[in-house]
Amino acid sequence: MRITVTSVLVDDQAKALRFYTKALGFVKKTDVPVGQDRWLTVVSPDNPDGVELLLEPAGHPAARPFKQALFTDGIPYTSFTVDDIEAEYQRLLDLGVTFTQPPIDHGAVTTAILDDTCGNLIQIAQPKP
Repeated sequence: MRITVTSVLVDDQAKALRFYTKALGFVKKTDVPVGQDRWLTVVSPDNPDGVELLLEPAGHPAARPFKQALFTDGIPYTSFTVDDIEAEYQRLLDLGVTFTQPPIDHGAVTTAILDDTCGNLIQIAQPKP
């Protein structure tokens, strides 16, 4: 068994696609109409056949309070690994991305938390060897 698709609940799929591709650097993999929404996934350009991230519409009634509770409590919805967190932090700042936590060294890992503009906090992390 392996993970092939995971998701992040987004308020606006078009806005999410722009942020996740233009700012975070993922590439669009799948874009299929499904009713009013889309089956819209992005992947890492370094692994186009790897795990897909579904930019899932947050239309379910439970989605909004769930997302708001995580955001209010400062809890990231998911986490992405980066090779050089300081460089990635600076690159994203230069693009205008808002961080709620700058890079912090936690011993085995350094993390930073950003606002994805679609109702989520996202963690970026650089594990240490």
